[in-house]
Formats: sequence, C-alpha cells, structure tokens
Amino acid sequence: MPVTSTLPARARAQLVATGIRADRARMSDLDLTVSPGSRWGIIGENGRGKTTLLRILGGSLPPDAGSVQVVGTLGIADQELWYEPEHTVGTLVDVALASARAALFALDESTRALADGRPGAAETYARALDAAELLDAWDADRRVDLALTGLSAVTDRDRRLATLSVGQRYRVRLACLLGAAHDFLLLDEPTNHLDAAGLDFLTANLRSHPGGVVLVSHDRALLGDVATTILDLDPTVDGRPAVHGGGFAGYRAARAAALARWEQLHEQQVLEATRLAGALTGAQDRLVTGWRPDKGTGRHKRATRAPGLVRSVHRRQDELRDHAVTAPVPPERFTMPELPARPGVTLLAADRIRVGERLPGPVSLMLESGSRLVVTGANGAGKSTLLAVLAGRLTPGSGVVRVADFVRIGLLAQESADPAARRMDRAPGNLAFGLLSAADLGRPVGELSTGRRRRLDLAALLAAEPHILLLDEPTNHLSITLVDELTDALLHTPAAVVVATHDRQLRNDLAAWPELPLQPSV
Repeated sequence: MPVTSTLPARARAQLVATGIRADRARMSDLDLTVSPGSRWGIIGENGRGKTTLLRILGGSLPPDAGSVQVVGTLGIADQELWYEPEHTVGTLVDVALASARAALFALDESTRALADGRPGAAETYARALDAAELLDAWDADRRVDLALTGLSAVTDRDRRLATLSVGQRYRVRLACLLGAAHDFLLLDEPTNHLDAAGLDFLTANLRSHPGGVVLVSHDRALLGDVATTILDLDPTVDGRPAVHGGGFAGYRAARAAALARWEQLHEQQVLEATRLAGALTGAQDRLVTGWRPDKGTGRHKRATRAPGLVRSVHRRQDELRDHAVTAPVPPERFTMPELPARPGVTLLAADRIRVGERLPGPVSLMLESGSRLVVTGANGAGKSTLLAVLAGRLTPGSGVVRVADFVRIGLLAQESADPAARRMDRAPGNLAFGLLSAADLGRPVGELSTGRRRRLDLAALLAAEPHILLLDEPTNHLSITLVDELTDALLHTPAAVVVATHDRQLRNDLAAWPELPLQPSV
C-alpha cells in the first residue's frame, strides 16, 4: 500500500506502479508511471478493472502482486461517497483542506513562539512557513469556493449532505479535490453529474493542473481534451493492457487497427485449422481403405502401403496441433434488437406539463415512431423529471400525458436501482445484444461493477421491446466502444427516442436531432 505525504512534492512528485496484478479484474504485469504534467486516461469495457486499478493506485486496495510508490499527495474521487448523517458540505471541505488548516495553525503557533523568544522557535517558524507556502494554504478556501461555483455545487457549508442529491454530493466532493491542490488527482468518472458549464470548468482545471492526473472515464470529449496517454484495459490478442500515446485520437486509431488485425488473424487461423482438420479426415479415410485394397492385391503391397498411410495421418495430426487457433476470439459487439414501430400513430402526447419547481415548464411534445429528441438544460432544469413523467413514473402537477393503447415505454434512469435485492438468474432478452456475458448469470447484482449493472439495465430495457426509448444520461458508466455502437443504433432504430444528456460528444453525434432546452426555476 503506498504511503503518501501530507505535504505536496510539486516538481519532485512521482506515482509509480510496478508489476501490478489484480486477479479479480484479470489484470497482470501492469506498469504505470505518472509524473507532474502527465495526464493518463484509463479506459476499458465495464468490469475490466478500471476502478480496481484506481483504488490500487490510491492505496485503498492492495494488489495481488506488485507495488505502488508515491512521492507527494493524492486527491481521490471514487465512484462511492461515504458520509455520516450529520456530515455537511463544510465537513467535506474541512477534510479536503486538513493539511492547509494544520499548516496555518502550526504557523500561528510558531509565530507566537517566535514572539515569546522560545528556544528553537526560529527553525520551527521557518518549517511552518515553508509548509504553508508549499500548500498555498491562505488561498485554499477561496480555491474551493471557486470550484464549488464553477461546478454548480452547493456553496452553503452548513448544508447536510443527506439533503443533497447524489449528483450534488459528487460535485461538492470534486470541488474540494480541485481546490486542495494535490500533486496527483485520481478521478473515477468525474463528469457523470456535471452540466455543460461544469464540464468546461473541470476540463480547464485538469488541463492546467501542474501535477499528474489519472482519469477513469467514458467521456470521449473529456479524454480528447485532457488525456495525453491512454491505458486501455480492454482485451488484446496477447492479453496484456495496451498503452497508446498521442492522446485519445491516437488511441482510437491504434485500437481500430489492432482490432482489425486481431479479427483477421483469428479468421485466418480458424480457416487453416478447418483445412487441416479436413486433410486429417481424408488421411484417416485413406488409412482405413488402405487396409482393404482391391481384390487380388498382394500381401506384400498391402504391407508396404500401410506405413506410408500411417505416417500421413501422423503428419496431418502434427500440422493440426502446430496450427491450433491461438488467437482468442475477438470481443463481441453490441447488436440493437429490432424494436417495434407503429407508423401513423401518435405514440405519446404531452400537453403543458409542469411538476412544481422540479419542472417549471410548461412542456409540450409529441412522439411518433421514428421521432428523435434531445433534452438539454443545466442541472436542476428538470430533464430527469420530464422523462419520469413521460414514462408514467411521476404524475405531473399540471398538464396531461396521453399514451396510445398498447404502446410500451422504456426508461433508462440515470442511476441503477438498489442492487441489494436483485439477482440475475437469467439474462434479460438475448445475450446476443452483446451487453452481458454468460459469467454474469446467477451472480448477485450487487457484485457486478457499476458499468455491468448499467449494461443489465439497458439489456432489460431493450428486451421489453419498447416503442419509445427514454434515455437519461445513457452514456454514464458505459464503455467508449459500447457508447459508439449504441449511438449508431439510436440513429437507425424505428422506435421513438428521447435522450437527456450532458455528454458533449453524444450531443455532437446527435446534432441533427431536434432539441428541447429546459430552464431551471428562478
């Protein structure tokens, strides 16, 4: 487990992982060096160990083998946020700025000692002043306040965390980390609860951060803007993690080329194995018939022919063993099922709906098969509330929603339901969706990673064959490859699709769709 200092090391900071093995995540022989100014993006399919690796780097999870050495301070934003009922926004701020608070207290104490003329006071004061300057402790609270504002987080430090939404709590924690000025920032999906302004603020801060950044993210725009090096944990033909320079663009080009070579190699080996298996079968058939030559063939001729046929069979068997299919099967790809359509029918019509301050509205819209709509707006504008009303999970305060008979509506909520009581005894729909693996079946849902649970939610949604897809931040927790495949499927499905998202790349990909901007209550 790495041991970190309470004081930053600045230019001397180093985070070095050597020979990391994590059996649970099927990760082995991984090396990683993070220096000031370097910005690593860690990507991979759900369940590949991205969060596990971040926890190993942060010291909260020991690796099964290998070591992590840290010089400097770490700021860590995991996907989980623990807090007590009495904790407030100020509690998170105090924890994040504990070193700065301690440095200022020590400086005050040493100043009084110096004024009193105590022995050794001058040396103590010099050390305290160096620590305070290194931490820039006097400016720490202002930095946190700026980050709280920039991320649209709650600024009232007396506000209890229990009264905040999940997204609000995460934004407060992220603001505290940005304001603490750590040497290294280890961030797990930091954009999941940010609006457009918050995304811009975070991107600017990560780009200008003088220390090192290790970023686990599926946000393609953030990776493109921030990451200089990509660590890809997805399966490769040799089973080892791949490191790509050239930022996110370099990764995408290299990954596409590597996957094409992998698929070609596997196909060639399968074809060669099939050919050799056929040749072996032919040799074995000749061996059998060779023992039964035409009537009249002499015993000597039969005896001299048999060893040659046996050698032929053995040679074919050796060739088949030497040309076994060594390239693993390339990863499956997501396949969207054919969703139903009802041409000429108004599937859903919403007329001037409002839900108090949660959706000040009024909002009116109409959906037919093939309809497309992107719902936008800052945090608190009511995007999730609108989708819940359209799905029939929330009754509007005013207005009405009409749904045609026999129309199925599927809602992918922003967060998965509590997994404690859920168990996946059978796959929803067809595993051919490419969303689930046979290994997932029968496992308690709580044991699945956040991304695997998100895949389960999407698979269950599609298995119901809805006429209308309502997708609330659909790219949250999904891998980059799956997001690309899902985006392409949404462009072509005959179902009606409504997407609420802050994902900048997804909004660019859906730029041709009509947009419904929502405004928060004043």
